[in-house]
Amino acid sequence: MVKLNKIYTRTGDDGSTGLVDGSRLSKASARVRAYGDVDETNAVIGLAKLHIKARSLQDMLSRIQNDLFDLGADLATPLPAEGQSDSEYALRMIPAQSKRLETELDELNADLEPLDSFVLPGGSAAASYLHQARTVCRRAERVVVEMIAVDAVNPDALVYLNRLSDFLFVAARWCNDKGKNDVKWVPGAHR
Repeated sequence: MVKLNKIYTRTGDDGSTGLVDGSRLSKASARVRAYGDVDETNAVIGLAKLHIKARSLQDMLSRIQNDLFDLGADLATPLPAEGQSDSEYALRMIPAQSKRLETELDELNADLEPLDSFVLPGGSAAASYLHQARTVCRRAERVVVEMIAVDAVNPDALVYLNRLSDFLFVAARWCNDKGKNDVKWVPGAHR
């Protein structure tokens, strides 16, 4: 378990940060931006939860928030070199986490009105925050893809982010009275 007695260490004053394996990296690196975007996704989900009354969705989002800390830990821990094994401290995303998202996404989606247009972010406060979380999650996914070009990444981390953005889209629609109060895009409406 993590134990934090002192919040500031001054070790990042030079623009670097420590990874789980003890190595240091620029705070501007793709790896640090990726887990920063995951953290931001988590924070926006926390805002969305303030506006959601349904216990079932609250529980789903609470599990996702915990998963996002797992994901941040995964991204903050470089994969071992080929032929070496992960340290005992490495926490990696696993397929079961993405599978659970798929199951819960399907559960929410079964209640929704069918889509007949693209949906604009909006409607209820909960839906608006979930749409914002979705866009931040998509940014995190893009940064992880960028990171893959220079460093190895657990493939289950990328799968989870892709599935999560889909989940957040469906959850936003579910919060808009199961799609009945979605804000629809009307192409060229204000030309």
